[in-house]
Amino acid sequence: MIQYALRCADGHTFDSWFQSADAYERLASAGMVVCAICGGGGVEKAMMTPRVAASREPAPPAKLREPASPAEQALAELRRKIEENSEYVGARFVSEARAMHAGDAPERAIYGEARLDEARKLAEEGVPVAPLPFLPNRKAN
Repeated sequence: MIQYALRCADGHTFDSWFQSADAYERLASAGMVVCAICGGGGVEKAMMTPRVAASREPAPPAKLREPASPAEQALAELRRKIEENSEYVGARFVSEARAMHAGDAPERAIYGEARLDEARKLAEEGVPVAPLPFLPNRKAN
């Protein structure tokens, strides 16, 4: 695994992990690396700060259950509200969103999964969609 600091065409910076340097290059050349903040393309590697350990003592393990910053706390709260007030439709997201937009299904708050090209096509068709700043929990329906 390798971590890269990335920057999109709009100047947003974020980090992302990849299986290998080759995996990053393949995804980037296919246009599959998008900004984690705005969803835009034109993502490139940014200058990275090297990680140099000050001592040989291992760092204490991070607590994975508690948000570490106010931004992480806000994101956790947003996720909780979305999951409490929306229906997870998984891979059916595109067809469900289209059916609701056409009036063929009852309107309700849904979230799920869609490929980038599918989400763009929904937006072009006027279907109101927005990317989530987190990966949904895969729930059984």
